[in-house]
Amino acid sequence: MATTKTATPWGTAELVEELTVRQQAGDRRFASVVQLLETARGERLVRFAYSTDGTTRRGPVTLRARDIEKLHAALAQHPALAAALELGGG
Repeated sequence: MATTKTATPWGTAELVEELTVRQQAGDRRFASVVQLLETARGERLVRFAYSTDGTTRRGPVTLRARDIEKLHAALAQHPALAAALELGGG
């Protein structure tokens, strides 16, 4: 399996785990993305982003209470991210 590398302010990091929370506001559909990254030195980073039409965007990420519930549920399938955030799924 090929690893995914991404640039961060701390240098290149490898994508360890990623989860997506699908959201909707009126007719607009988008998703918040939570990524667990690891630098070459082993430091773990958590990145929040959002995507529209499958393209990841930078900028603020806003989660409603019901989106936080979706995030918690999704973390049950992503234990490394749950551990990094010190949150349990479900």
